[in-house]
Amino acid sequence: MTEVALLGTGIMGTAMARNLLREGHRVTVWNRTAVRAEPLRADGAAVAPSPAEAVTGAEVIITILGDGETALAVMADAVPGLRSGQIWAQMGTVGVETVPRLAALAAEHGATFVDAPVQGTKQPAEQGNLIILAAGPREARPALEPVFGTLGSRTLWLDEDGAAAAGTRLKLAAVSYAISLTSVIAESVALTRALGLDPARLGEVLGGGPLDNAYLQVKMKAIIEDDLTPSFAVRNAEKNTRIIHEAAASVGIRVDVNDAAGDRFRRAIEQGHGDEDMAATYHASFPG
Repeated sequence: MTEVALLGTGIMGTAMARNLLREGHRVTVWNRTAVRAEPLRADGAAVAPSPAEAVTGAEVIITILGDGETALAVMADAVPGLRSGQIWAQMGTVGVETVPRLAALAAEHGATFVDAPVQGTKQPAEQGNLIILAAGPREARPALEPVFGTLGSRTLWLDEDGAAAAGTRLKLAAVSYAISLTSVIAESVALTRALGLDPARLGEVLGGGPLDNAYLQVKMKAIIEDDLTPSFAVRNAEKNTRIIHEAAASVGIRVDVNDAAGDRFRRAIEQGHGDEDMAATYHASFPG
């Protein structure tokens, strides 16, 4: 089994750590807000007081943190515990321009960098059914196979150069789809209700037809039943719309639907829904 250091125990990181522990991997976790890492102690994880102590002795380091700048800062703090030969899998959603900086930090300290963001939210993470979008040296893959095999149902290897950010680039395209689709669903439910109809009628129209899909049913149900327990929070979605916009601007294309979704998320945050599931963009259709 693999000695893993996992930095970042939010919704995704906690689920990933538990799956690794269940499969017998030795896991040390760290989180900036330490109380959020403590519940993993009961699952068998070691809880480290600092990033440096978390990565000491690890074969594989996983970072799943809020953004690229946070990942850079945390791994800079981890430097005293780094040693040559460790593999660092960056599995969060970060900006394309940040990935080469992360790779350079790894190279400076003899670590092998793999850009490996995940496609999926809370439930796939808990079930070990994430899709891992990976880019990194071929020689790092055997050590990562048991780890990625525990965390995901599939690993798509896209490139041998992690610094080229192929995983992150594909992740941004995929998350743009999910964010935009969520906003369309939320807006359609809001329009149905505002026009004086039961939103369940919308489900009757779309269900079983060419526009139906499992994601539509899940998000529509969450909105109608007002169960907005976060699978992927509004704040994270809003952050991602900014990262997607920056990536698109860097290659000269417009992402109008993404940008409109970002405006909706910001309104939802102003209305107090920032920590709810991103389906809470529904509320952005109505006056505050």
